[in-house]
Amino acid sequence: MDKPLTDPEKTILLEAARRAITDYVRQGSFEPVPREEKSLNRRNGCFVTIKKNGQLRGCIGNFQSERPLFKEVAEMAVASATKDPRFYPMKEEDLTDFSLEISVLSPLKKIDAIEEIEIGKHGIYLEKGYYRGVLLPQVATEHGWDRLTFLKQTCIKAGLPTNAWQDDDAEIYIFSAQVFSED
Repeated sequence: MDKPLTDPEKTILLEAARRAITDYVRQGSFEPVPREEKSLNRRNGCFVTIKKNGQLRGCIGNFQSERPLFKEVAEMAVASATKDPRFYPMKEEDLTDFSLEISVLSPLKKIDAIEEIEIGKHGIYLEKGYYRGVLLPQVATEHGWDRLTFLKQTCIKAGLPTNAWQDDDAEIYIFSAQVFSED
């Protein structure tokens, strides 16, 4: 991530995400409004999290993007609303009460020692064979997890045993995120 987004830029992205979800659920399509701001046109990975009554309702993202950030945010917002396999696709009645959180990501960095993971600063991406799991930096903080619990929970998210992070063929990456929400 280059320089952090400004508050007005964050607002633009949150509004773009909300508009994309609403348009897609109501009309079956969406078209992000082009932006001229340099920071909104850089190629950053991002995750869009949808919450309803404070509970997770969808979360999907990419670590890398070939699209400008404003388009990537809109795409991930729609994917979170309609393609997260943990939830049914949002319907019109779901549009009345939900909140959004956006995480704009730094590039992944492979680590050799788990001591490099800083709770509250880093998210974890774990890869082992065909299994992959990711947890955003704010998840550990929200749940009050320590480093080992964070690693175990990332393994669970990947569909692996909780100690799989210790295996020789497990690869652990960290990343940071600029996280902002409507709340």
